[in-house]
Amino acid sequence: MLDNLPRGTICIEDIEMGMTRYLRKQVTDRDIELFAEVSTDHNPVHLDDDYAQDTIFEGRIAHGMLTAGLISAVIGEQLPGHGTIYMSQNLKFLAPVRPGDLVYAEVKVTGIQIDKRRVTLECKCEVDGKKVLIGEAMVMAPSRKFD
Repeated sequence: MLDNLPRGTICIEDIEMGMTRYLRKQVTDRDIELFAEVSTDHNPVHLDDDYAQDTIFEGRIAHGMLTAGLISAVIGEQLPGHGTIYMSQNLKFLAPVRPGDLVYAEVKVTGIQIDKRRVTLECKCEVDGKKVLIGEAMVMAPSRKFD
């Protein structure tokens, strides 16, 4: 058995259908600026109030992948947690996230392949109860057993 698994990590042997984990995060101007810097995506719809006002969104919005990153945070920190390897992710963006929005990001186990350590997760993000992102991820979960 592996004794060095981080606290809070859920191993493939312990994952159950329907398990759910979530986080809440308020998206700030600083988050958007930092994401633009790291990603090199300086689209003015994210950064320039005057420009964004004249778009379909009528104001600045967060990068879609910043919102998707909250899904990654739930997966990497909670379910399954540290040691998880992303295999795939599909996303559908349904509505914009704006500076100041409180985003609720959730993942739910919908499939388990213990022999391959694969976990399928339904993913969603909401703002004020309205879905802004939906998708599905497949990850490789950590195991207590050696490969």
